[in-house]
Amino acid sequence: MRRASRCATMVAGMTLLSSVAAAQGADPLTRPYTATECSNCVEWNTPQAPFRIHGNTWYVGTRGLAAILITSPDGHVLIDGALPNSAPLILDNIRALGFEPRDVRLILNSHAHFDHSGGIAALQRASGAQVAASGPSASVLERGASTPGDPQHGILAGFPPVQRVRRIRDGETVRAGRIAMTAHVTAGHTPGGTTWAWRSCAGGKCLEVVYADSQTPASADGFRFSDSPAVAEFERAIRTLEALSCDILLTPHPVASALWERVEGKGSGLIDPTACRRYAATARERLAQRLETERTTR
Repeated sequence: MRRASRCATMVAGMTLLSSVAAAQGADPLTRPYTATECSNCVEWNTPQAPFRIHGNTWYVGTRGLAAILITSPDGHVLIDGALPNSAPLILDNIRALGFEPRDVRLILNSHAHFDHSGGIAALQRASGAQVAASGPSASVLERGASTPGDPQHGILAGFPPVQRVRRIRDGETVRAGRIAMTAHVTAGHTPGGTTWAWRSCAGGKCLEVVYADSQTPASADGFRFSDSPAVAEFERAIRTLEALSCDILLTPHPVASALWERVEGKGSGLIDPTACRRYAATARERLAQRLETERTTR
């Protein structure tokens, strides 16, 4: 489980595209979406070199869709799988850091949409890991398709179904070796959407890391949040995010938390104890705007 040298990482990056193409051709679980299925997928799946966030926490996703690796000598945890054809990119990024996919013991999910869950089936098969998610998300993962309770039901692409998903409860702590991950159900964007929190240490400095689920009131045409339980779920999720201890904020869509600007040293950097509260405040504003639009267009 030791890290690779910088030279090895550069070589891995140079061979990334060819290995992804080969893997996609060999594995039906990693098929790409067509432009008609997903107009953003090519952009979302742009390769991104992996990097350390803090301590044992690493970014291994694509440029447009996050996947987070938390490592330990006795097994790793991976959060999210991006698109089906993101799985080879994620696996290559794990290897480029000097870790092995077979040492991933647990795969977690933020919410069960194709752009965050699509690669989980292939990643599960490559690693042999247990997959865990909230009850509503677990059911969707096993179906490979959304259910009518999802605000975006009817406009979401399907994805490869995931086998044997473990159901977790709100507030439950799940473990892989010495890694402890706490689930906070923060639904609204989707039923069962989950925020994950953990502690990451380096050089005697321990920080609270939060992978906050999406909090945007996006929906299919005709869906009204004001007539749905999603409003109460959003409000509860916002209160949860405001209350979390949070030194580093990460999100399934990196742009939602301005990750790239922070990585490049702009603004407050990766460490920002106010980030979760500001993320929650933005979510509250967006929900209020959506409800006002629904009120005036009834």
